[in-house]
Amino acid sequence: MLEVSLRIFASMEKEARARIKINKLLEESGWRFFDSPAGKANIDLEGNVKIEALGDDFESTKNGYMDYLLNDSAGFPLCVLEAKSESKDPLDGKEQARRYARSAGKNVRFIILSNGNLHYFWDLEQGNPTGISKFPKPEDLEKHRSYTPDPIKLYEESVGDDYIARSQKFDFDSDPRWYNDQKKDYIDQEKLRFLRPYQLDAVHAIQNAVREGKNRFLLEMATGTGKTLLSAAIIKMFLRTGNARRVLFLVDRIELERQGAKNFRDYLSNDFQTAIFKEKRGEWKRHDILVTTIQSIATDNKYLKLFNPTDFDLIISDEAHRSISGGGRAIFEYFLGYKLGLTATPKDYLKNVDVGTMSEEDPRELERRTLLSTYQTFGCESGSPTYRYVLNDGVKDGYLIPPIVVDCRTDITTELLSEEGYAVEANEISTEEEESVFKKTDFEKRFFSEETNYIFAKTFLENALRDPISSEIGRGSVKAPEIFSS
Repeated sequence: MLEVSLRIFASMEKEARARIKINKLLEESGWRFFDSPAGKANIDLEGNVKIEALGDDFESTKNGYMDYLLNDSAGFPLCVLEAKSESKDPLDGKEQARRYARSAGKNVRFIILSNGNLHYFWDLEQGNPTGISKFPKPEDLEKHRSYTPDPIKLYEESVGDDYIARSQKFDFDSDPRWYNDQKKDYIDQEKLRFLRPYQLDAVHAIQNAVREGKNRFLLEMATGTGKTLLSAAIIKMFLRTGNARRVLFLVDRIELERQGAKNFRDYLSNDFQTAIFKEKRGEWKRHDILVTTIQSIATDNKYLKLFNPTDFDLIISDEAHRSISGGGRAIFEYFLGYKLGLTATPKDYLKNVDVGTMSEEDPRELERRTLLSTYQTFGCESGSPTYRYVLNDGVKDGYLIPPIVVDCRTDITTELLSEEGYAVEANEISTEEEESVFKKTDFEKRFFSEETNYIFAKTFLENALRDPISSEIGRGSVKAPEIFSS
């Protein structure tokens, strides 16, 4: 009997802790249980039960855990918050919350699911619940309510090879030079950019994915295939069709930040405004496209103070296999919009893994691998991106040059690559000789060889200077097909 009583007490304690945390999160985000100088109360509890009558654990003997109904500035229902105890998964209340939202009023399109520690935001008009780290503010939800994405409009948007060129110079084909032998010079002078066939295929793949109800996409594109130009086309498509009001472009290096912002200005400045965040800290909201390195907003979790989850409707992660790792993933998941990843080398940590077995034997390892998997992050099955265009495709179509394989193995690298590894005898602190064995994974991590690096560099430079293809590239005589540009 005592054991049963202790279990009941522990359960009630978890429920109480969850309620206290949820109430604090609501108040921190500007929601009010009572009238105050800041405004009228904008939280209703299920059945109009007064908060003082609920007790510490906020239990309702009639209906189980109490739901919160969050109202807009006019007092109309805006969002349902379905609360669970700390021991339960917030997603367990998903369908219950949906029913409650429908019964609360036809305009209730938002749901928050929380157990005090884990929280999800669910826009019923935009796919599935998304993990959040804090609750949205009342004014942000009201603003977000005015945002009504239209997947059909996005799917029906006509995107041809001149989609970006029309933004650069809408009437480019009315110039006489377009129809004579000056066409190529005219394109170069005006810096017009045309989408290649595979770039169009990638755009259409995203349109089809949106039509299927997906809100995450992964483009696996080889280096040199023009991912920034492709991103510009996708950004224009989302902004033009009203499926995004503002776009966040995340990179992990300063050079990529500068390059991305410059290209977006070159491609889209006639239609949309682009800014680098650290250059426009006080007025970034005036811009349609915000480019930033993850590091600029990651320190001390600055992004939590700088942005609200609803500030961006399309978040693009460049070099996604890197930029979503570590703290970058928390930033990426913080925002609620459509998510797009760009990478030439996605990480597939679930490849050849028996998910069912690992789920039973080592659930933490499965969770770790799932979080690291580029495919899973962007809503794709293992090994199946939304669209793929790899090096061999680019070489076959004539857009990329195949790599030149040069054999410059040394005795050391040959042994490093062998199963036995490279053995080195060394005198440590004691006078006795000890043997260290290095494998291929140790090369340039634990084992360094100046002579080997010298041979690599010498071989590379000699072949680059001797190879005719490389020389032509250096002189700029190798160019893309006539009207296409990367």
